[in-house]
Amino acid sequence: MLPTQRKPRRVLNGILLLDKPLGLSSNQALQIVKRLYNAEKAGHTGSLDPLASGMLPICFGETTKFSQFLLEASKTYEFSALLGIKTTTGDAEGEVLAQCEVPDYTISELDAACESFRGLISQVPSMYSAVKVDGQALYKLARKGITIDRPSRQVTIEHLEILGYENNTVQMRVTCSKGTYIRTLVEDLGEKLGCGAYVSQLRRIEVARLETKLMVTLPALETLAVDETFNTMDTHLLSLSTALQGFDAVNLSRTAVHYLQQGQAVALPLAQPQQKWVQLYYNGQFLGMGEVLPDGRVAPSRLLRPKGLVA
Repeated sequence: MLPTQRKPRRVLNGILLLDKPLGLSSNQALQIVKRLYNAEKAGHTGSLDPLASGMLPICFGETTKFSQFLLEASKTYEFSALLGIKTTTGDAEGEVLAQCEVPDYTISELDAACESFRGLISQVPSMYSAVKVDGQALYKLARKGITIDRPSRQVTIEHLEILGYENNTVQMRVTCSKGTYIRTLVEDLGEKLGCGAYVSQLRRIEVARLETKLMVTLPALETLAVDETFNTMDTHLLSLSTALQGFDAVNLSRTAVHYLQQGQAVALPLAQPQQKWVQLYYNGQFLGMGEVLPDGRVAPSRLLRPKGLVA
């Protein structure tokens, strides 16, 4: 009997917004999606813990070169904080360290406690985070019972609101910068209130302002994968320009394109230094991403060569 030949992997470009289910690591979800699409190359942008669900952008092929922009983009989460209990991990997976009576808070009192966590704040990463100190991931040390000092880091909480409060559980929504740990935010809020708290539920609903409705579930993909032409599955892939629409766009002159392709920064009057990255276009065609420098000039970061243009 002849050995079964493996179907060649597809050279595929685009970005899928996966609605990652609970119970899977981000890498496990990635491998399932890669198999369903029979893709040659794929990677995810921004891990979600197995206990978290929601938007996990998966980049295929050449779009993996632009994954850093989704990694560094603001993200929005909806989560539940259970007051009165402190755990080792800051979520439902850990062992209970302490329990205490929860005062009869009003939503106004809870919102007032949240005020100090809005804007630019400092966080000390959890020992159960993937942050590396001296080359070692903190969670690996924590699983060995080792606790070390961690340097604080600055993150930005762009928006933080209370959606509801019942049975000692605060429902919340946050939009935050890269590197923000929701577990740490909830633990710090629990300390502020004096009763302790942990994350009982966590869902990511936006990355770089990409809409929740664009997400696709694994069961939906598994159903579509029955069609080996991949035609319907591929309609769920976003183009680079669509996936990066959360970043401001600037239109370039031919001269500006020439200098950017030579690796030089150019002055663009519409670039705003408060946004680090901008989309670059020439005659309506997406060229790539540029970095906005403090003086307002834009430096090339990732460029695609425009068709029909000789720089």
